[in-house]
Amino acid sequence: MKSYPLERLYEEIAYIAYHFNWDKDRIMTMEHRDRQRWVSEIARINRKMNEDTSEKERRPW
Repeated sequence: MKSYPLERLYEEIAYIAYHFNWDKDRIMTMEHRDRQRWVSEIARINRKMNEDTSEKERRPW
């Protein structure tokens, strides 16, 4: 079985900690699947917010 790349783990921890202000220990105790789910949810929220912002900028009124 392959181990999860350490660099990727740090990226996920930093991403979640930055957006949710959760501490490293809380994130590290998460199951891999849960951590990946939170990363996906944060990315989805960011995409939605960026789309909403872009839409507002395109409207002249």
